[in-house]
Amino acid sequence: QQHNKQMSYIADRSKLWDELRAKKAVTIEEKPIKVTLPDGKVLDATAGKDSSLDIAKQISNALAQRVVVAKINGQLWDIPRKLEEDCTIELFGFDSEEGKHVFWHSSAHILGEALEKQYQGNLCVGPPLDNGGFYYDMEMGDRIVSSEDYPEIRKNVNAIIKQKQTFERMELTKEEALQLFEYNRFKKEIITTKVPDGDLITAYRCGDLIDLCRGPHIPHTGRVKAFEVIKNSSAYWMGKAENDSLQRVYGIAFPDKKLLQAWQKEQEEAERRDHRRIAKKQELFFMDALTPGCAFLLPYGTRVYNKLQDFIRAEYRKRGFEEVVSPNIYNVNLWKTSGHYQNYAENMFSFECEGQEFALKPMNCPGHCVMFRHRVRSYRELPLRFADFGVLHRNELSGALTGMTRVRRFQQDDAHIFCTKDQVRDEIMSCIDFMNHVYGVFGFTFSME
Repeated sequence: QQHNKQMSYIADRSKLWDELRAKKAVTIEEKPIKVTLPDGKVLDATAGKDSSLDIAKQISNALAQRVVVAKINGQLWDIPRKLEEDCTIELFGFDSEEGKHVFWHSSAHILGEALEKQYQGNLCVGPPLDNGGFYYDMEMGDRIVSSEDYPEIRKNVNAIIKQKQTFERMELTKEEALQLFEYNRFKKEIITTKVPDGDLITAYRCGDLIDLCRGPHIPHTGRVKAFEVIKNSSAYWMGKAENDSLQRVYGIAFPDKKLLQAWQKEQEEAERRDHRRIAKKQELFFMDALTPGCAFLLPYGTRVYNKLQDFIRAEYRKRGFEEVVSPNIYNVNLWKTSGHYQNYAENMFSFECEGQEFALKPMNCPGHCVMFRHRVRSYRELPLRFADFGVLHRNELSGALTGMTRVRRFQQDDAHIFCTKDQVRDEIMSCIDFMNHVYGVFGFTFSME
C-alpha cells in the first residue's frame, strides 16, 4: 500500500510538471548575438538556438565532452540552456571548483532518485559538500538505511546513469511549487519559510525525480562514469534535535573511473593519517558522548597543547601583542550590539539567569571591544594589540562534529588590533608576515584571495 502511494505521488508530480511545462513554454526569439570568450575572442551565435554546449563545440569537440557548466554574464548556467542575448562566457570542466560543485550536485540528484525509488520516503535536502562528494537526507519513518542496502542503491544509480536522463529546469511561483510538492511537508516548509511571496523558485526534473533546486546541472546523468555510496548516518531535519529524524546517505562520483580510483587511494592514506587514530594510539585526547564536541586532553596531549601555546605566546611578545584574559559568559545585550545574536544565536549556548539571558562566547571580538572601551584611550596607545587564549563554545550540529577539526569547545590563538586608519596597512602586512612565519614553522602553505 505504501509503495502504491509512493508511485501515485510520483506519477501525479510528473503529470503536474508536464502541465506546467506546457503552460510556461516560451520561445526565445532567434536572432544573431555575439559571444565573448575569456581571451576576448568573439564568436557568432544565434539566441534561442545555440547553447553554451554549442559554443564549446565550436571551440573543440574535446572541450564539449569535458565541460560541466558555463558562466554567462557572470551567472552559472546549464550548458544545454539556450542563450538569450549578447554575452560573455566561461566554460568549466570537472577540474574547476565550479565544475566539481555542479557535478556533485547533479550526482546528489541521481542518488535522490535512487533513494526515492528504493525506500519510498520523503526526500529532504541533498547538497554537494565542500570537501568533496554529496549526501541526501530522507525521512523514512521507523525504517533505517544499512550498509546491506548499498548494492541495491548502486544498482538503481547505475540504471539511472545508463538511461542518460536529462536535467530539465523550470521556474515556479510559490503557489505552483507548493502544489507540486504537496505530498512532502519538508519541501513545503522550505517553500513556505524560504521563498518570499511573489518570488520565483526553480526546480529540476531528472527522470522520475523532481526537486527544488537552484541548479545548474550537468547535461545528463550519463556524464557520471563512476559512482560510489560511501556511508550512511542519521540526521535531524534542519540540524535540530527536536525535529524529525532522517536517514542520510553519502556518495561520491566522478566523470572518469581513474579519478575514483585515485580518490579511493587518497581516502586510504587519509584514514592512515587520521588525527583521531593517531590520538588514540599515542594517548593524546579522546571524545565522550557525555560532552559531544569537547575534547579530553590526556597528559601527553596537554604537553603538546602547552608547547604550542608557549610557541605562540613567544611570537605574540616579539610582535608587540599583549595577552589578556576575558570572561566566558556575557549578557546577550552584548551579542545584540555586535550582531551575533541576530545572525548566530542558534549556534550559541545560551541560558537564563536571574531573569536575564546570557550566552557562552563563541568568539572573543566583542569582549575585546568591551576591554578597549572601558576607559578613555589616547592615540598614543595605538596600535593596541590584544591576544587571548580564552575558551570558546559554538553549538555546532552534532552531525558535523569530527574529532578536533569540528568541535563545540576550543581555544585558539586569537587576537584583535585597535589602530588608526593610517596604521591599518602596516598592521595587516605584519599579520600576514606573522601567519607566514607560523605556517612555515609547521610546513604549511596558504593562499589569499
